[in-house]
Amino acid sequence: MLVHINADLPLRPSPISPTVDYDRDGVQHGFLKLPYSRDDSAWGAVMIPITVVKRGEGPTAILTGGNHGDEYEGPIALLKLANSLAAEDVTGRVIIVPAMNYPAFRAGRRTSPIDHGNLNRAFPGKPDGTVTEKIADYFQRYLLPMTDYVLDVHAGGRTLDFLPFAAAHILPDAEQQARCVAAMAAFSAPYSMMLLEIDAVGMYDTAAEAMGKVFVSTELGGGGTATARSVAIADRGIRNFLKHAGILAGAPELGPSIRLDMPSGDCYLTCEDDGLLEMCVDLGATVQKGEVVARVHRMDRTGAPPREYRAKFGGLLAARHFPGVVQSGDCLAVIAVPQE
Repeated sequence: MLVHINADLPLRPSPISPTVDYDRDGVQHGFLKLPYSRDDSAWGAVMIPITVVKRGEGPTAILTGGNHGDEYEGPIALLKLANSLAAEDVTGRVIIVPAMNYPAFRAGRRTSPIDHGNLNRAFPGKPDGTVTEKIADYFQRYLLPMTDYVLDVHAGGRTLDFLPFAAAHILPDAEQQARCVAAMAAFSAPYSMMLLEIDAVGMYDTAAEAMGKVFVSTELGGGGTATARSVAIADRGIRNFLKHAGILAGAPELGPSIRLDMPSGDCYLTCEDDGLLEMCVDLGATVQKGEVVARVHRMDRTGAPPREYRAKFGGLLAARHFPGVVQSGDCLAVIAVPQE
């Protein structure tokens, strides 16, 4: 039997209910409560921590980490901020969600252990979809519309390692792009990247930018851990972002930042083999066009030459595959071009 869906019907309300009042002045710590009935909890819920800090009228910023659950700079820095930010510090409103994809964060995985959902590929989401789609829908229809500035803190997780950079995108609206680039510069990471996504469909970035928001993302390290340096970059960058938005007083504390560009898809070196990875240059190193960036060795026999992967243009090695074993389709490396 065919079932016809009327596309003109309004979407259902989100099943997520906040335990905080977004319009109330002061500091509130609570949860986004998402009902989730399961074997070990028949009337259970996924409780996503959230903090709202508000004072008077002014812009709103939403700060998120844990979009992927194995990236830790965002959750660490945002938990610290949630524990220290006072209402008298702000003009306007700050919404802090340290771990957007909370099930993935608790499991230490990129994707949710409940439905294998990658939250950063699930937008705009569905109010009657999977757990991950319901989280995306709540951000899409409830949180993003009330915000002016959006900062989503990422790192490389268990499978990638990055130079520490803040990022903006090329956008159809030049004025909006300029506002995003200014916010990226204010974050003041050691590197600032005009990021070319492999596929931007379904991303939180794309959803926020389509609404005209000032959106900044980051990649602050990787390997499935955080370092003292990468957390310090996040700590300072988040407060700089809020100062740039006019929510915190004072000017951003700027340091040197190397501007990088990704001019084409040739920035990405994609593996075509299964095997043992030998990186031939380190992160931040300069590479020339045609230089060997990585080799992949066969693991099932000796006497076979490795496959060499060469740079398609000159630049800096901005990212690399982290585990020592790779498979066909893995991103081996990203080369970016320094700008004046």
